[in-house]
Amino acid sequence: MSWNFLDGLDIIVNVLELFGSGSGSGSRSTSDRKSLNYDEKPQKKSSRRSKYFTEKVSAGLIAATAFFFLIVFKDPLPAGNYTQTLVVTSLIGVVISFVVFFILHVMELYYFKNIFKLLLFSCSVIAFFISVVMYSYFRSGWFI
Repeated sequence: MSWNFLDGLDIIVNVLELFGSGSGSGSRSTSDRKSLNYDEKPQKKSSRRSKYFTEKVSAGLIAATAFFFLIVFKDPLPAGNYTQTLVVTSLIGVVISFVVFFILHVMELYYFKNIFKLLLFSCSVIAFFISVVMYSYFRSGWFI
């Protein structure tokens, strides 16, 4: 009497179908077939965001950016290698903002209906993270 692994697996699948379907029939209903279609995206709840949500977030980020840049640049920068420091802090801010953009893209929240909203939001986020990195760099006192 030879035992085949696939026969045992078939018995397990049949038992799971028996208990999982609710009825004793082996066929699945059309709603079960529709729920297994992996090509379609699930229906999302309609969110009630305001009409100018992107513009409001961008304006808030630009205001915070202006505040941080005002604090950073009100005193003169240290004399040694300030150009290199500005370039490095800008690159760190750009990398952090690209990570944020990637996370928003994965969460499917990085979608804009026109190019101007995309540019406004993206530039304000990049400027915000550059200003935050510069603020933390110059105000922490660790690097100076």
